[in-house]
Amino acid sequence: MNSTKTVLSGAAVFVFGILVGQINIATVAAQEAYPTDNVGIGITQLGVVPEDSMIRQIGTDGYFLQLRLATLEPGGHVARHQHDKRPGLVYTLEGSWTEGRSDGETEYPAGQEIALVEAADTDHWFYNRGDEPVTVIICDMGLAQ
Repeated sequence: MNSTKTVLSGAAVFVFGILVGQINIATVAAQEAYPTDNVGIGITQLGVVPEDSMIRQIGTDGYFLQLRLATLEPGGHVARHQHDKRPGLVYTLEGSWTEGRSDGETEYPAGQEIALVEAADTDHWFYNRGDEPVTVIICDMGLAQ
């Protein structure tokens, strides 16, 4: 009987939290429903500034700078990942894709004059919910082996 009361009490607190705005259902859903694998993505390496050059030029040991072209097929997704040690910039060339973060989703259609910034606190994932492939250009730091 006590377990039933506990479950009901917990549910009541959750519902009350939603009603008074303390719990955002979209945020809870976004935190729990993200892809854990990559599906439908193709990547082409366009250029690399190697680690030894990065060390000599700016003193960055253990990283290389890369420029890549990525395509995400309709229905594809990119697994949740962080950028705490790998900054980057992503520009949408063709199509439209959705970035998910713990606080919600943002659409990134082609033609915007702004890049997605992958800064130190970035923790995100992507979906292509459209009917056409999405093509993006990515400039980021890679971890040297």
